[in-house]
Amino acid sequence: MIKDVVWYETTDSDRVRCTLCPAYCRLAEGQHGICRSRYNLEGRVVTDNYGELVTVAVDPIEKKPLYHFYPGTNILSTGPNCCNLGCRHCQNWSISQTKTRTTFCPPEQLAALAEEHDSIGVAFTYTEPMMWYEYILDVAPLLREAGKKVVLVSNGYLNPEPLAELVPLVDAANIDLKGMRPDFYRKVCKSKLEPVLETIRIMAAAGVHLEITNLMIPGENDSDDDLQDLIDFVASVDKRTPLHFSAYHPDYQLKNPPTPPETMQKAYDMASEKLEYVFVGNMSLPGTADSHCPSCGELLIERHGFRPRIRSLQAGQCLACGAATGIVQ
Repeated sequence: MIKDVVWYETTDSDRVRCTLCPAYCRLAEGQHGICRSRYNLEGRVVTDNYGELVTVAVDPIEKKPLYHFYPGTNILSTGPNCCNLGCRHCQNWSISQTKTRTTFCPPEQLAALAEEHDSIGVAFTYTEPMMWYEYILDVAPLLREAGKKVVLVSNGYLNPEPLAELVPLVDAANIDLKGMRPDFYRKVCKSKLEPVLETIRIMAAAGVHLEITNLMIPGENDSDDDLQDLIDFVASVDKRTPLHFSAYHPDYQLKNPPTPPETMQKAYDMASEKLEYVFVGNMSLPGTADSHCPSCGELLIERHGFRPRIRSLQAGQCLACGAATGIVQ
């Protein structure tokens, strides 16, 4: 469905400038932006992906990954056919980097699906949901009215002004912080680092439940300096923010070898010295998927794959020592 957008401006030439994300695409008549979903139609910017779903599924919340937001629940998950980054290692490239078949779902119908499937809400995920900006703005109030949660799994590449309008409608987010070097973002992701860091800061300050994922790519973003800078940044936001290290495997255009277990263990050990909650994903390393109480060390949640077992946690408090854990239940 085609829909007019708000975040754009006219220029002195025959082009218009999209202002939704830091790419600031300047578009001639009929030209699409890098997200492939916004284009110039007769001197205004429109989107052609409003409500167009690439897929819909009911997933464990842990799959997002969100380990500390209503653990053990399920959430309706969907996403658009677009992305405003061009990551050479994209593991969902067939639905984010190329056109694929979609199905239109009006906002009311998506909210009804969440209710029908006994989901805690809707996770906008799989590709880049913030390029579904107008659709999320229409769906989120319906979910909130029904007592449902709004979750984003995002690259965080949005301008601060539109983000400020969106954030009050978001309950939780996992932001993919791909690395800590501007040249890595430029070379591998065809984007910029600082806007992502700013999105994380804005969301944290607004009280959004926030978790961060870092895909570790050998030879690209896995040096000790890369790791330390990532850990220091997450700690500067909140040392209680869950940090998920995810193992890479070759996909799309990048053919680096898979991340070895030794690198994942090193990242886990380094981060655990400064952060309270660190996890390893896409690889099984004993003890790296569990949540322990930062105050007393009690095992709060034990995980095997996406199946959590709550051991010593009630209403977000450790049953052993009574400390608040920051886990949302």
